[in-house]
Formats: sequence, C-alpha cells, structure tokens
Amino acid sequence: MQNSPASQPSRKPDPTRKPAQKRPTYSIEAVDNALQLLQLLRDGGALRLKDAAAELGVAPSTAHRLLAMLVYRGFAVQDENRRYVPGPAMGVGPAGLSWTRQLRDLAQPHMELLSSRLDETVNLMVRVGTKVRFLATVEGSNVLRIGDRQGTVMRADKTSGGKAMLAELEPGMIEQLFRGHNAEIGGDTIQASDYPAFLRELDSIRGNGFAANFEGTEEGVSALGMALHNRHGQVVGALSVATPATRFRKVFDAGLVATLRATCRQLEVDIAANPAEGA
Repeated sequence: MQNSPASQPSRKPDPTRKPAQKRPTYSIEAVDNALQLLQLLRDGGALRLKDAAAELGVAPSTAHRLLAMLVYRGFAVQDENRRYVPGPAMGVGPAGLSWTRQLRDLAQPHMELLSSRLDETVNLMVRVGTKVRFLATVEGSNVLRIGDRQGTVMRADKTSGGKAMLAELEPGMIEQLFRGHNAEIGGDTIQASDYPAFLRELDSIRGNGFAANFEGTEEGVSALGMALHNRHGQVVGALSVATPATRFRKVFDAGLVATLRATCRQLEVDIAANPAEGA
C-alpha cells in the first residue's frame, strides 16, 4: 500500500538535481521556433508542414521558411512523401518511435526463424534520408559470423537493405538525396562519374527484387537485402542476411533469395494485420 503524501517521510535535498529551466527573458522567437522544430524532428522523426505550423502556433508560410532554413543547413530533408525528416547535420532519426518499436517486435520471431534456418546473421533496418539505422540483429551460431549491428548507422547506398529501399524511390528523390545540397553537407554525394552506374544498379535491384552488398560497408562482409512494405505497398524497412564474404556464394546457391523472400512476405502479412503510423 502506498503512503499518502502527508505520511511520506521528508527527503533530503539531492545536490545532483538541477532546477527547472526557465525561459530566458531575452529569447528570440525565430530562434526558439527553429530549436523547437529541431526537437520535433529529433523526437518524432518526421514532420509535415501543417503539423509544424500547428505546433509552433504560426502561419504555414512562417513554418515553411523555418523548415527551408533547416534544409539549407542540413538539419532536415524532405522525403518522398514531402515530410521533413532529420537531415545529415542531425545524424539520423531516433529508432525509438512507436511504429519502429512495433516493427521490431513484429520482425523478431521471423528474424529468429530465418537465422536458425540459414545459421547466418539477420538484420532489420529502416532508412532515414541517406542513412540506414539497424533496429535489430539476430546472430547465427557459426563461429565465424557477422556480429550484432543494432544501433549502427551506415550509408543507405552501401548496404544491401538500404539499396533495396532506395530502389523503390522516384528518380527525382534519389537525385535529391545523393546529388543535392544536403548530400554535400553530409558527405554522402555520389560523384557524377559514379552516378549512372548507381542508377543502373537500382534498376537491376528493382527487377530482381533484392540487393546485394559485397564488402561495400565492411571488409570481409557480404549481404543480401529486401525491402519490407506495409499494407499500402509503402516501404517501411528492410531485412538483410549478412555472411562472411567467403561463405556468401554457398549460402546464396542454397536458396538464400527464396528463403529471405518468403520471410519478408510472412512479415509483411503481420505488418498489414497490425497497422500503425509508418507501417
């Protein structure tokens, strides 16, 4: 039984606790609004213009000007749905959003089963701008295996799952992500000489339904990835199977593509049956 407030013992002051922060008397409204937008992007991961205006209590035109400046400085970027998401200057969005937690929970049993079938490491990832964040990993039991990547951030155009997700974007968005101003700020620009080959690779991925990474992110590591979709056909993440490069051909020839595709389809059934924001 809990004590009532009147009967609770008195507490000694905690010297480590700081007083509540007060709003500065010299605050600049535009700066404060921009900082609030940064917090919203950090904590929410995605923000629409009308929601930004409502949160700040300003006109949509004012919110648009603030967001445009964040985009210019690399703190935000617009995705294919015209939402603003954290840009390269902020790193990537949080993995703790409610729908990503749900996605991780839904994916876990499928990942465990897939890993046990292949005895290889399976990863779940989501894309934010030009980066992917690994949400979960299930390691294989081989002595020589790929380790846990949960929480790791990598370039989307280098990972198998990232390329599988990028392949489903419109060409204009690909160009904005990797040839635009934000890519230059974040160091993610694909050079003009390499860009046509990258587009051809994405075309091939669309045709095959999967993407491969042959030591593109780490020496000695190869992987195969496929995108995950919600009930509306929108990409919400990707699964990848990572192996030591020396073992990849053996695993591939043993039916890796069919096995991973079956797992993705089964997981997509669960995603469709448990709709949530973003999934």
